[in-house]
Amino acid sequence: MAEIVTKPNLETPDGFYADLLTAHEGLTKAESDAFNARLILLMANQIGERQVLEKLLEAAKQ
Repeated sequence: MAEIVTKPNLETPDGFYADLLTAHEGLTKAESDAFNARLILLMANQIGERQVLEKLLEAAKQ
């Protein structure tokens, strides 16, 4: 089982953050929440490993 990565690991974190903010522009709170939910599910599907996802859920609670 893979360990989760908690140290910065994005090639261009500022660029990703800017893209994320841009994706939310013009959305209502409900639309923004729905976008975030879809994005989380897509990322979870990309990761694919249930045990890794469980570790990520626990880490996010911290």
